[in-house]
Amino acid sequence: MKILGLYCAVLSSIGILTCTAQQCGRQQLQNRIVGGFDAEDGAWPWQVDIQTQSSGHICGGTIIAEEWVLSAAHCFPNPYDISSYIIYAGRHQLNGWNPFQSSHRIRRVVIPPEYSDPQEGDDIALVQLDTGVVFSDRIQPICLPNANMFFPTGMRCTITGWGNIRDGVSLQGAGTLQQVTVPIISRSSCQSMYNVNPSTTDPVDIMSDMICAGHQEGGKDSCQGDSGGPLVCPMVNGTWVQAGIVSFGLGCARANRPGVYSKVSSFTSFIESHIPQLRLYGNAGRIRGAAATMLASILTVLVVAHVLR
Repeated sequence: MKILGLYCAVLSSIGILTCTAQQCGRQQLQNRIVGGFDAEDGAWPWQVDIQTQSSGHICGGTIIAEEWVLSAAHCFPNPYDISSYIIYAGRHQLNGWNPFQSSHRIRRVVIPPEYSDPQEGDDIALVQLDTGVVFSDRIQPICLPNANMFFPTGMRCTITGWGNIRDGVSLQGAGTLQQVTVPIISRSSCQSMYNVNPSTTDPVDIMSDMICAGHQEGGKDSCQGDSGGPLVCPMVNGTWVQAGIVSFGLGCARANRPGVYSKVSSFTSFIESHIPQLRLYGNAGRIRGAAATMLASILTVLVVAHVLR
């Protein structure tokens, strides 16, 4: 065990490996969204419910670190007036019993200074909690992509949230967390769809910091109340990475009007500048040059030490 501890300490110090028990993007329990269905309890442990004391549920978000939640800037129209906000982690139902949830006040909200409106881009918010979450089977962080990570057209990703199940129709009953799977749409195709019968009063330009997902024929989409929540995609090793933040759309699940999301990989510098300790997915694991030589030397020494002890 001492050798393993030394191994982890050395590799962590050179940035090759993170030897901690906590991993992002992992569903610990394997047992609305328009066109979706009820999520299993604990299936999406990074999902949070953002409420205000006067309005109840307003937005979603994701846990990215013990004290930090990722959401959308438009969920916080006045980021300096946060006294009425409450964030719930480990929650499954809006109106039911949630024995594993925890509630948190907000210490501060950080949004890009350029933000003005979702359709103008920069629709991202970093929310620092007043008290950190305690990780468990039902409360886990999501992985965030590095700047070079690419989510190809057609990749099937999942949206989760407690938003409306149709335009103007709120989630009913216990209000169980909803999920729906949709494919990524290329920026050019998304723009072409929004150019079909364009809105003369509300034209849409798909910017470089946006990513689209959905179906050209509609039917499955995020909706009002899902804002700030995640568009997450599965990697080949079973890890989930957040590609987008629910930002805007024209209506819900309409033909040629796919959901538009803030592209998380466009904001890595912004995220790292405020949470420097956060490790982005894809930044570790590439061992080259001197690092590879150092790793080989370390492994040789550790093996010899283990044999001779």
